[in-house]
Amino acid sequence: MFQSCFSCPVCKSPLFYDERTVSCKNGHSFDRAKSGYVNLLQSNRKHAAIPGDNKEMVAARRAFLSAGYYAPLQQAVAEEVKKYAAFDGATILDVGCGEGYYTKAIAEAASNANIAGIDISKSALSVAAKHVKSVQFAVGSVFHLPVADNTCDLVTELFAPYCGEEFARVLKPGGVFLSVIPGARHLFGLKTLLYDTPYENAVKPFSLPGFTFLGEREIHQTITIQNQTDLWNLFSMTPYAYRTKREAQQKLLSCTSLTTEISFWILAYRVIKGA
Repeated sequence: MFQSCFSCPVCKSPLFYDERTVSCKNGHSFDRAKSGYVNLLQSNRKHAAIPGDNKEMVAARRAFLSAGYYAPLQQAVAEEVKKYAAFDGATILDVGCGEGYYTKAIAEAASNANIAGIDISKSALSVAAKHVKSVQFAVGSVFHLPVADNTCDLVTELFAPYCGEEFARVLKPGGVFLSVIPGARHLFGLKTLLYDTPYENAVKPFSLPGFTFLGEREIHQTITIQNQTDLWNLFSMTPYAYRTKREAQQKLLSCTSLTTEISFWILAYRVIKGA
């Protein structure tokens, strides 16, 4: 039996792993899935029958990311993790970890750290837990993290919902928060294909209440998506999949390759305790 990075969602006590379950000293017990993740999302925290990405979206994202199109971002995230938390015994929490593409890079960059990943999608975590064995994964909500106060040296959040109060709560004094957001012209080529009037993404000011801004890093490149399968996987893993009319989707189905910009900001912050 060993101690988990997570805390009990019922009583907030530390959780301990054994072969099949995760439990606390007060007798609250949670089954581990065959793949290895544990479900810590209480039923009253669910906003849908099956929260988060479904199997099809997870499969599309994994296939697209595995093709290497976003490898520059993956490498940059790993480098930023090394800068802030690659020390023995560090605790790193990857919020909204999805199927684990970036979590794996985080784990490799900080191999001596204790790393946990949280996502609301069981389908995503089933994939993540199978492929990143060194990380503890749990189903949970970003707005109610099953993590104790002041326990994390680093919190990472890539394209997931933002909840500053929760991130500040779980970070240790002086802990660092890394956020990844899309740049203004991210996937502009895809938008040009789909929409008559493509628009740039709105990029908000970088300052955040309760945090000191440490700096930013921009990744901006042009990629060529080389076949229709990869292009459809990209479309399926973005919000455009359910925002785009069928007529526009037909344009996508007739396209065999696409050149587009990719653009990301990696933003670093230090938590201000007591703010």
